[in-house]
Amino acid sequence: MTESNGTTTDDRSIRDLVLVGHGMVGQRFLEAWTEQPAARGWRVTVLAEEPRPAYDRVHLSSLFDGRTAEDLSLCPPGFLAEHGIDLRLGDPVTAIDRAGRTVTTRSGTEVRYDVLVLATGSVPFVPPVPGKDAAGCHVYRTIEDLDAIRADAEAAGTGVVVGGGLLGLEAAGALKAGGLATHVVEFAPRLMAVQVDDGGGAVLRRKIEDLGVTVHTSAGASGVVTGPDGRVTALALSDGRELPADLVVFSAGVRARDQLARDCGLPVGERGGIVVDPHCRTADPAILAIGECAQAADGRVYGLVAPGYQMAETAARTLAGLAGEGFTGADTSTKLKLLGVDVASFGDPHGTAEGALDVLYSDSRSGVYRKLVIGPDGALLGGVLVGDTDAYGTLRPLAAAGKPLTVAPEQLVLPAGFASAGPVALPDDAVLCSCHNVTQGAVRAAVRDQGCDSVAAVKKCTRAGTGCGSCLKQLGTVVTEELEAAGVSTSKGLCEHFTHTRAELYEIVRVTGITAFSELLDRHGSGEGCEICKPTVASVLASLGNGHILDGEQGALQDSNDHFLANLQRNGSYSVVPRVPGGEITPEGLIAIGEIARDHGLYTKITGGQRIDLFGATVDQLPVIWRKLVDAGFESGHAYGKALRTVKSCVGETWCRYGVQDSTALAIELELRYRGLRSPHKLKSAVSGCARECAEAQSKDFGIIATSAGWNLYVGGNGGMTPRHADLLAADLDRETLIRTIDRYLMFYIRTADRLERTSVWLERLEGGLDHLRAVVLDDSLGIAAELDELMNRHIAGYRDEWAETLADPDRMRRFASFVNAPGTPDPAVTFVPERGQIRPARPGEAGRPLTHALTAPVLVAGARLEVLTP
Repeated sequence: MTESNGTTTDDRSIRDLVLVGHGMVGQRFLEAWTEQPAARGWRVTVLAEEPRPAYDRVHLSSLFDGRTAEDLSLCPPGFLAEHGIDLRLGDPVTAIDRAGRTVTTRSGTEVRYDVLVLATGSVPFVPPVPGKDAAGCHVYRTIEDLDAIRADAEAAGTGVVVGGGLLGLEAAGALKAGGLATHVVEFAPRLMAVQVDDGGGAVLRRKIEDLGVTVHTSAGASGVVTGPDGRVTALALSDGRELPADLVVFSAGVRARDQLARDCGLPVGERGGIVVDPHCRTADPAILAIGECAQAADGRVYGLVAPGYQMAETAARTLAGLAGEGFTGADTSTKLKLLGVDVASFGDPHGTAEGALDVLYSDSRSGVYRKLVIGPDGALLGGVLVGDTDAYGTLRPLAAAGKPLTVAPEQLVLPAGFASAGPVALPDDAVLCSCHNVTQGAVRAAVRDQGCDSVAAVKKCTRAGTGCGSCLKQLGTVVTEELEAAGVSTSKGLCEHFTHTRAELYEIVRVTGITAFSELLDRHGSGEGCEICKPTVASVLASLGNGHILDGEQGALQDSNDHFLANLQRNGSYSVVPRVPGGEITPEGLIAIGEIARDHGLYTKITGGQRIDLFGATVDQLPVIWRKLVDAGFESGHAYGKALRTVKSCVGETWCRYGVQDSTALAIELELRYRGLRSPHKLKSAVSGCARECAEAQSKDFGIIATSAGWNLYVGGNGGMTPRHADLLAADLDRETLIRTIDRYLMFYIRTADRLERTSVWLERLEGGLDHLRAVVLDDSLGIAAELDELMNRHIAGYRDEWAETLADPDRMRRFASFVNAPGTPDPAVTFVPERGQIRPARPGEAGRPLTHALTAPVLVAGARLEVLTP
């Protein structure tokens, strides 16, 4: 008799393995199983409920940012065919016959098994409140769930998310990105109650509320209020309040999907989860369970992907008959970005161990919170990081190692202290990649013994860094250390897609005349590019004058602010910054800016860079405002780009009795000369008319101070978080020599600096330092002075005002719309309140209003939203 999977009762030379569920953990099991030599004697059938193969559920929210279901796929093309795996989609298992060793699917198909692996995952928990199934209520779990949310959001104005954990905040970010006024309701007294403590929760809440999301803690959902048509109109809270809502998303946790096990008599945990031993075997030796549907040997059900992967690998070894320690528990450390806010927790973040002490740093102004939990023996037990998670890659494995720290813990939490604490030694048994349980020793062995000479090679060999990606920075450090220890020259490549540095890519583009990222990638790189190389190459192309930054392929490469030629502010509005060369402006210019600000209700502020910033514009208003500014004679101030910002000045000898040179005229000349010059990082300058230094020239990337004999040129200074006093490059220069020297200095910096490297850092890194720089730009020691001069001349000759060019091009203008089906309609989620005769962004709970109001309320379809990353 032939059974549904093709086996016969007479031919048992091939054994049958049936996998129930094809999610992330199921796919990892298939990969781990097919790597085993024993897999050759098995036929594999996969029975899945969803209509598509395994996909990356961790990054589900990226579908709202333009990624597709295909982009999230975890099943490599050809993988199933190569290994003879029979994947059946959309036909889930409904019953298990343990005695007959068969499963029955929804379609009535019966499939025989010798071994059954259950990877059924979990189901969203929906509080049992009245109205929970009303139209407009959703869960946040699958691609189909997101499609339904997106469809409902098109006709919605307000969305409420029930649940303030990881998935809840992901869902809130999706609703906010869709243009909805968004609320988060959390029963616990803080957001992410499992991962962060009260202090971290307070900072997280403040940062999320600053983004325009209203947070309600210590409140639960008591019911869904519906209208006559049965659709949701509000969410009733346990404290008696009602939140108006057009859409409700339940994201209050998950529950193990263990009903199949219950129905066939397999033991399950008191709070759910199929009971398994350390080798992922259930009470039936022919059935294994992995991932979120299983209660591990330590009595826990793990809802994270990393433990699921470890269980998948354990099950594959068990099935292959290999000995091993099995799975007895996992690291639940987490690092992620929620609504643009970096959050991480690791080890024992709440300090539950006896004798544990906290080391804290909290800066409410900058939104940074760091807590380390230290044991009585000085070991790092765990921690919480909010707002700045750069240290996570080192701190997490240190906590997992459980050994006393070699540096004072205070140094690891204070600003800039981590870098100055010196090297922190990790033992080889420290787990670098918790997703795949890869230790530092395994990474070093891959480099030392298996010939891996790059991060990409180590990823392929060990799978480290192929999960959530939070370990990549530390992984790169370890790989580089091991290669250098072996005397192997290490790659200084920009990223995994380019083995060249930024400086080398600049030279390639300059010499070859390449004008497109895709061409550069095809000829000198690999893969599809990433968030590192795309904006870096875009900057290089712009530095060399390859057309308008919004044209064609280049438009998709730009950093977030460059996409709209404006600076994104905290409430989703934008600032407008016209150029005011040298800080000099006529009364007519002041009046024009004032009238434009008044007519559009914008907030105005005179900045430290001697210009006037206009705040509060929505995307659709930007062209209208800039049209008026351009007509009034203004041009882009490039406050949004990595380019020259300002050249400040004092009034100099023209007005000041102490001045010895005309600092204002020189500042205007320099700003007009270098306007629009794209560079690895922003550039600031100033000119002081005497040694009193009123323009603060010695804190700039390049600053000039007048002397009675000429001009002193200072370079490599900057303010900000880590101030650096500029160095004197040359003294008493005449005007012509001064400008030629600045030209060469700037072009040499643009030509040789790394990605996002300020001139101050570049100068300190530059081999030979200031003396070498002086030799290059003054003495032409490298013989490239003529090239540097020509590059600057080409920039000056090719300069065009980006906003004037944008206004003249209908294709460029199409991007300036808050909603693709209602151009000119402002985003209703961007609201303001009056203050001191102007406006400011509405804070959470304030009844703010948009700057302009439409007469009708159309259904608004949001365009792409951008995540803002600042170095």
